[in-house]
Amino acid sequence: MAKVDSIQPYLEPIRKSIVVRRTPQEAFDIFTTRIGAWWPRDQYSLYQAESADAMIEPRVGGRIIETSKQGEQGVWGTVLAWNPPHGLTLDWHAGTDPAASTEIELRFVAVAEGTRVELEHRNWTRVGEKAAESRQGYDGGWVRVFEQCFREACS
Repeated sequence: MAKVDSIQPYLEPIRKSIVVRRTPQEAFDIFTTRIGAWWPRDQYSLYQAESADAMIEPRVGGRIIETSKQGEQGVWGTVLAWNPPHGLTLDWHAGTDPAASTEIELRFVAVAEGTRVELEHRNWTRVGEKAAESRQGYDGGWVRVFEQCFREACS
């Protein structure tokens, strides 16, 4: 009898939304060009206390790179779509196998108060058996990274 691979159940995308008192271009630039300054790398990164910087190469195919204090580089993902100031999409595999990557889409929408920044983290089935656990960890992590640190960087 042939072995049947288990099919991972569909998991809803993580969706977060914040409003910042910035233009879409300003918020986009803070997220992309200043990611190394506001991202809490001491807690959410490959090198943590040994992290020196993080950056996004600003183009389709560009990498999201973290550099350690010793000069090592780790890739968090790749830019799939680059559409300033409206949004970007990332193939995300920070610290994991790129074949098990998820996808993060950020949209920057002008509103009366400034900009609504929408984050959607999806494609959890690619993670495999640990998809539900990974999704749960990221759901809490985005509260700190996106809703707190990024919002504060936009203040």
